[in-house]
Amino acid sequence: KESPIMLIHTLKSLIATLSVGLMFTVADSVQAADPGIGESTITLGMSAPFSGPNGAYGKEMKEGAMAYFAQLNAAGGIHGRKVELLALDDGYETDKTVANTRKLINEQKIFALMAYYGSSPTTEAMKVFAEARVPLIGTISGAGSLRTPVNRYMFHLRASYADETEAIVNHLVGLGITQIAVFYQNDGFGKSGLDGVVATLARHKLKPVAVGSVERNSLDVAAAVTQIAKGNPQAVIMATLYKPTAEFIRQMRKAGQVPQFSTLSPIGADLLVAEMGAKEAHGIGISQVMPYPWNDTIPAVKEYHKAIQAHAKHGNYSYYGIEGFLNAKLVADALKKVGKDPTREKLVSTLENGTFDLGGYRVGYSPTSHNGSRFVDLTVLGRDGRVLR
Repeated sequence: KESPIMLIHTLKSLIATLSVGLMFTVADSVQAADPGIGESTITLGMSAPFSGPNGAYGKEMKEGAMAYFAQLNAAGGIHGRKVELLALDDGYETDKTVANTRKLINEQKIFALMAYYGSSPTTEAMKVFAEARVPLIGTISGAGSLRTPVNRYMFHLRASYADETEAIVNHLVGLGITQIAVFYQNDGFGKSGLDGVVATLARHKLKPVAVGSVERNSLDVAAAVTQIAKGNPQAVIMATLYKPTAEFIRQMRKAGQVPQFSTLSPIGADLLVAEMGAKEAHGIGISQVMPYPWNDTIPAVKEYHKAIQAHAKHGNYSYYGIEGFLNAKLVADALKKVGKDPTREKLVSTLENGTFDLGGYRVGYSPTSHNGSRFVDLTVLGRDGRVLR
């Protein structure tokens, strides 16, 4: 039988043990919160070009995203937390994108990534964020290599380049155009576009009459013009960005070639018109993967207009702008569904098992498919430079 003194010592020891255990439990619960989740903030990261030949793309995307988050934060944020977006410039250079990804995850301690730009940069960055188990939501790329096999930590907002090229080729062949050439950027984006054209032509028992390429961030298109002009095509499908596209078309016309020029959504219609002028850009076909950003009868577009006017104080709407806006809205809607105690794994699971109506633009995911949408709209540039449907 214990004496009163021994009993007191035993009780003190028990209380001390419980106190230590409680301290560890509290410490564990604090440690359990993923980086980027504060008492009043959620911090997200983005890497895109804000400088260099393609800087305009990133600036429009960021502006759209920031306009949405400004609107969201003014309304109280997500379960009482305001969203902060840290956006780093990569100049559309793969090495910089990888370095930015490491910095955002390891130094800036972001919770999740969004709105990455470019097939090759994102492919290399994937090795970093997937290993760190940090989700990337929204990739400004339709490359098949980013979609198959499915990466658990990457979710796509837009249709693939295979979806876009299929729509373009089927449209051209339906018009009786069979002599089709391809001009592509020599990287993941361009090669994915080339593969899509070749695959769809094959289903029509056709092949490209000529193929030419340009290096990324280069305007040296002379060899491609020579190669493609030899094929005397009725149409050229271009998986390139706006500056090399404009230079290619100019030189093709100087060479006496006037085929139907068609290009994919990454071109940025407004940027191509600004580069070429409305007269020279007239008649170029462009496939689009976002809602028509000037038609405010669609709820998402109406909301985008209101947010841009309030945040950026202008009405210069664009496809890249609305893509950034919808990307931000998708992230926010998923986080709202996750609840008050978000973790990266909860966010991934919520996305993988959900459908999201972003205001007339719908996306849906499953564990076996992270392709959010197959929406493709074919448009053409009018005489005044406006995008016509």
